Amino acid sequence: MKVAVVGAGAIGAYVGAALDRAGAEVHLIARGPHLAAMRQHGVRVYSPRGDWTARVHATDQPADIGPVDYVFLGLKANSYAACGPLIAPLLQEHTAVIAAQNGIPWWYFHRHGGPHDGRRIESVDPGGSVSAVLPPERAIGCVVYAATELEGPGVVRHLEGTRFSIGEPDRSLSPRTKEFGEAMRAGGLKCPVEAELRDEIWIKLLGNISFNPISALTRATMREMCLHRTTREVIELMMTETLRVAEALGCHPDISVERRLAGAERVGDHRTSTLQDLEKGKPMELDVLLAAVVELAAMCDIEVPTLRTVDAISDLLARGVAA
Repeated sequence: MKVAVVGAGAIGAYVGAALDRAGAEVHLIARGPHLAAMRQHGVRVYSPRGDWTARVHATDQPADIGPVDYVFLGLKANSYAACGPLIAPLLQEHTAVIAAQNGIPWWYFHRHGGPHDGRRIESVDPGGSVSAVLPPERAIGCVVYAATELEGPGVVRHLEGTRFSIGEPDRSLSPRTKEFGEAMRAGGLKCPVEAELRDEIWIKLLGNISFNPISALTRATMREMCLHRTTREVIELMMTETLRVAEALGCHPDISVERRLAGAERVGDHRTSTLQDLEKGKPMELDVLLAAVVELAAMCDIEVPTLRTVDAISDLLARGVAA
């Protein structure tokens, strides 16, 4: 099995190192000091589950790799439309793309069934720009429950969690998801193949849609947001509105707002990825987390006043970062 990891940052390099440990042929695509370190020393993983080093091929030239069986996409969703030059040399007829993204994916309504089948979500696939680069029929969904960070160039610190749930847009238990899942498990990760992956997308989104933009607006950690009474009330409203949209689309996330908040509070003084992006002056990944759900709510004729308000304020903040 030949795999290319496009965007071999903290999550991508961690997955690549695990797949290498499983015996897959792995190629990492990165740049800068991180790429130089991986070329010289491999990917060094430090984890409570044990440390290891993976000596894998790393490059900034996808043409050096050629066509692969699987592309694991570790880029932020707001980079997808521009990733064509990185992706094109890796594709052959049956290449699958596993997109490890938060939020609503561009393939969400691909082979969905029902009245919205095939519909494009403008917030996540503006003008079809993402689908043009990443055809939905190649997509395998992926919901990430692992926390990692780059401790330094070529060094991945695994903090907690090893679960990467995957699933086909058409809900089938396909040979390609089974093969990829088996390789991930052989590398020491959890990788269940889920028929109803969209339910898991909404469970993960329940936290991202609320904590991520609020953290960027307030500069607060997870614990601070949970312990501030009125902020917690806003987050509860955002989660409740999100669940209404999910239900209107036929999804049934098996989690309550109270349980989701309790889990977030246990995380402690963690700064969300959106807050970290803001602090580094990077674009914030809010379209797929928040704007997309506001768009879906309008499509389903669901009132989401709290989500709309936070989306409007967050959009102004994002425009200031981009300026």
